[in-house]
Amino acid sequence: MSTRIGIDAGGTLTKIAYWDEKKEMSFRSFLSSDFKAVKDWLDTNHSLASICLTGGRAEQLKKYLSSKNEIPYIVEFDATMNGVMYQLKEDVISSDSAIIANIGTGTSIHIMQGDSHSRLGGTGVGGGTLVGLGSALTGIMNYKDIIKLSNEGKRNSIDILVSDIYQHNKLPIKGSLTASNFGGVALKSDEARNSSDLLAGVQGIIGEVVATLCIQAADAHLLEDIIYIGSTLEENKLLQEIIESYTILKQKKPIFLEKHGYSGAIGALLENK
Repeated sequence: MSTRIGIDAGGTLTKIAYWDEKKEMSFRSFLSSDFKAVKDWLDTNHSLASICLTGGRAEQLKKYLSSKNEIPYIVEFDATMNGVMYQLKEDVISSDSAIIANIGTGTSIHIMQGDSHSRLGGTGVGGGTLVGLGSALTGIMNYKDIIKLSNEGKRNSIDILVSDIYQHNKLPIKGSLTASNFGGVALKSDEARNSSDLLAGVQGIIGEVVATLCIQAADAHLLEDIIYIGSTLEENKLLQEIIESYTILKQKKPIFLEKHGYSGAIGALLENK
């Protein structure tokens, strides 16, 4: 069967968006460390497909798919924004101007104003941090296991809250805010903690760092909406909750799209005409 396919080859995951037999958009993902699985899936299911690539590892994947000639490429930021705007329309979400955080292996932050967009900056904190720091602290390396265990953890003994510092004193700011990520490991050394708690703490670092940077960007550009996307949000309820609560606390509007991690792949698919 011949079809059109958009592929976003990221640092951790390779995401695929394509039109199925019912002309509905479908999705697949593979580890970017296993391009053979990507090629095998394409050869088995879509050997005659027209492909458009994007993502940081697109050129590496293109060379691996050497039998497929003239594979076009779309700049990752353009593909991502196209995918975001498509999803906003599909999900009937009204947002003409917004800050966009793409939380992949690291995090890239953009501003969208109408049909135009530009990159504002970013941070190395992202999904790679979750896997790298999480495995260093607990020895657990499987991404899905890290996500599952972190959702079972509590950050009480991991972080220092504002209320921990200002005990019996008048609080200058909301007491539930984090005063120090992982500061509680030293300050609360007598409290019991396990791998789930440590992993929840890592999620806290990622969520609060990303949300803080986006909130500052939104303030600087007088915007209210912040759209959070990226593969690190896929099936990651805890990270979404951390980002959502902190964004709302700072009086901004968090928006989560249904296909968090596939915006780049969707944009590549839409470009593949």
